[in-house]
Amino acid sequence: MDGECMKLLPHVCKVLAVSGKSLPDDTSLEKLLDWFSGLTNTGTGLLEVCPCLPEFISTVIHNTSPDPTILSFTFKLTGLLAATESSFKLLQEDSLLLGLVFDPPHRWQAAGFWDDPCVRIGWVQGIRAMLQHSSALHFLVETDFTKVLLQLQTDTSLFVAAAANDVLAHILVHQSQLSEKFVDMERKEKSSIGKTVAMDADIQHLALTLGSSNDYATVIMAILEHLKASLVSKENKECHQTLQGLRLLILVFGQARAPLLGILLKTVSEPLEALVAEGQSQLHLLLLDVLLTAYRSRDPDLDNPDSTQPGSSLISHMLDTYKPPELIHAGAALLRRDHRDLSHKAKAAGLLLLPLEMITGLTLPGTQSAAEQRSSLAELMNSKTPCVSLLCVCLTHATLLTCTPPDVLPCPIGSLVTVILSLLRICSGHATLSPIGSAKAYRNLIGCGKVQRCSLEALTALAESPGAAERMSEVFSVLIEYLDNPDSEPTVLHKSYQTLLKWISVKPDPSSSIRDTLGHDLLTVVRKRVCDVRWEVRDSTVEFMGELAALSLSKESAQCASENALVCSFTPHLVEALQDPESYVRASAITALAQTFTLSWQQGAPPSPEQVVKRLLDILSGDTEGFPRRAVIRYFTSWFSLWSQNAPEPPPTQPHSSSSPLLLTSSVGSVLSLGSADLDWEVKVHTLDLARLLVHRALSPRNASSSGSDTASPQQQPPYPYAVTGPRASHAPQPQAGAQWAGSAGHGEADLDGALASLVEQGVVPVLLSGLFDCDRPVALKACSLLMDLRDAVCPPPTDTDHTSAAPSTAVATVTCELQGCSWGKEVEALLESAGVIANRSKGANSKSFDWTRDKEEEAGVSVRVCDVLRVLDLDERLSVLTQSSDHVQNSPLSLLQDILSIGDIRADPNSQEVIVDCY
Repeated sequence: MDGECMKLLPHVCKVLAVSGKSLPDDTSLEKLLDWFSGLTNTGTGLLEVCPCLPEFISTVIHNTSPDPTILSFTFKLTGLLAATESSFKLLQEDSLLLGLVFDPPHRWQAAGFWDDPCVRIGWVQGIRAMLQHSSALHFLVETDFTKVLLQLQTDTSLFVAAAANDVLAHILVHQSQLSEKFVDMERKEKSSIGKTVAMDADIQHLALTLGSSNDYATVIMAILEHLKASLVSKENKECHQTLQGLRLLILVFGQARAPLLGILLKTVSEPLEALVAEGQSQLHLLLLDVLLTAYRSRDPDLDNPDSTQPGSSLISHMLDTYKPPELIHAGAALLRRDHRDLSHKAKAAGLLLLPLEMITGLTLPGTQSAAEQRSSLAELMNSKTPCVSLLCVCLTHATLLTCTPPDVLPCPIGSLVTVILSLLRICSGHATLSPIGSAKAYRNLIGCGKVQRCSLEALTALAESPGAAERMSEVFSVLIEYLDNPDSEPTVLHKSYQTLLKWISVKPDPSSSIRDTLGHDLLTVVRKRVCDVRWEVRDSTVEFMGELAALSLSKESAQCASENALVCSFTPHLVEALQDPESYVRASAITALAQTFTLSWQQGAPPSPEQVVKRLLDILSGDTEGFPRRAVIRYFTSWFSLWSQNAPEPPPTQPHSSSSPLLLTSSVGSVLSLGSADLDWEVKVHTLDLARLLVHRALSPRNASSSGSDTASPQQQPPYPYAVTGPRASHAPQPQAGAQWAGSAGHGEADLDGALASLVEQGVVPVLLSGLFDCDRPVALKACSLLMDLRDAVCPPPTDTDHTSAAPSTAVATVTCELQGCSWGKEVEALLESAGVIANRSKGANSKSFDWTRDKEEEAGVSVRVCDVLRVLDLDERLSVLTQSSDHVQNSPLSLLQDILSIGDIRADPNSQEVIVDCY
């Protein structure tokens, strides 16, 4: 433990003990407990290193009006201290546990504190933390606190009840493991059990089998009796007790093993059968979860292999007798939990298909049901809310049917696709009334976006299923209808686009007639939707154009010639979308252009590359929103990455492809200049991604393709950019030293000199230096890593065996860049001066520099050698600092203790301002 924290802790305890008010931020108490828990996990004895804690506990519990949050904190802290047997005995000797702290029936209940749920949950969690050894269990039995736990198991506060359930499950399942040291005392315990407690013979056998003490036998008997009593309750006012009993069963069934599982099943089998027969609707799903958990938890040693699975007959009874709404939900639960009984699974599948069959009028095998159930279901379908709810449940779980064995699947996938398409037509108002369908049910579904979205999601998931291809023409027809329907909601249109892409991608070679018709219809729809008044529709449309282009590029050209022509026809619409008033649409259009430029430029589709690049640079320099500017940088990154992979050497002379590399090379400097000076930190990070590709290509041409692979996609963004990562972990594999860079690519000294000079001329080095001193940590971290790559390549540090490697070649050492009068330039210049490196303030004859001046009023630049800059920056130390969490200084135990102390100072001085407690 930190010595400074040790000095502050007694004062903190004093502030907490005497405070009449809760802290401004109650989570600070949880943070304090987390700190104590962390110390305990390292093996530190809290009572030994924190002798002030017992005094704090004593002060709080003797306070006649303690704050409820402080009292709850005291319960939890006491339980944490008592988690070790040695500390438990010390606290018990001080009478803190038995006489004062954990005594709700008398002290805290009488004083009125027990009415606060915060106090009750603190007491429960304190007990839970303490139950780590047999002495704590003995204390629980001796004080009869088991009854308090059982009462709190049905507490009105769901948080308190859940915490009590967790403690009871812990006692049943895990506490027996702590009694194994009593195995040698089995005979003594056997006589003790028989004399001191009257209980079921099975429970006696269980206690003896586990080698447990009389304490465990007493507790398990009390819990099982309470559980059995809660399950046989039939009064509505006691339904909450039954619900909590079922939740406890789910917890225990999921963890228990033989022999406890067998005893538990035997104890609750009759009450569960009574509950199933009773058929209370509010218990159906929870009861089914109990049965399914018991079914899955079956231990092979529990009974004979030929015996009936626990709960199987009850599940069958539920599927045969329950009403349609409960049956539909039960069938969904069976498929969702991957129930192993194939007969149950087949029946559940038929239940899910029944509403779809009845609403569409199409006959599906496997949906046989009683006439009474069909009649009841038909009545529900005439009411909009239950009709929509049941259909959405069926559609959401319809895809689980594809996971069932072929002999269990109630109908072919093609038939299921047909039913979903029919339902989509009903929702769009284009279906005729079926013989068994209800006109009122049809009216309820027309224009229902929720059912439409669920149907489209199910259709998307079924695209890859065997037999679905037979309905491809029908699928395309319905989707085009939806895309062309002026009444379709934006979200429905978006899902229609995604469903269409999925079916095109998994069925790459449809017949030519289908392909040609689809292309013509799509072009008509896209031209209409790209001008839609709703920006969400325009956004979905341009996204679809780009995704279809990416899909076309992934196929063989012989199979997608018509799709390529279709994609090329999209380009003018995408260019027009660059001027859309909505920034999201502009960004999506740029991303789509990045996916279509390969096809459109190769086939000479207008507009020309020069026109596109000019518009993109205008957006990068003048757009007021960050989304389009980020998309522009990703566009050029994707372009450069694609060119690096496909044309590492100068490309063949073709009208458009030949101009592409030259245009790219000439525009990179402007992109880097604008991107690195952007106010949006994400734009700067994306700019560094482009700089990284340039560095890798200049220094290691053979590795350019692989090094750029992680930034090839314009949509790819690093997740959680402010998350703490290991040094250089978020980048591509780094070279070990400069020799590897040069050697693997065949670089000589002249090549390395030219590569470094090229990076300076393109503006890459100034971009990296600017990013290194950026105030946004993700920018500085990425720039630092790239500068380390560059340093290792052109001026590697000396090794133990080769001291000559520290000196770069003469040609490389003379390559210079110009520092500007901006803040980062002055910082670099100051570092060079402090290191004794005299900067050449005039440009030499051999200087190769990049004019980085963006403001004419800035001070004149200073020419410095690149290798000198890379050496004096101390990049390794900077990387170590940048990879640390931004809260590693302020958000610490010491900071937390100081904040709590400051609260005490504020309360002592009424004229002080309120302090915000540190959160981490």
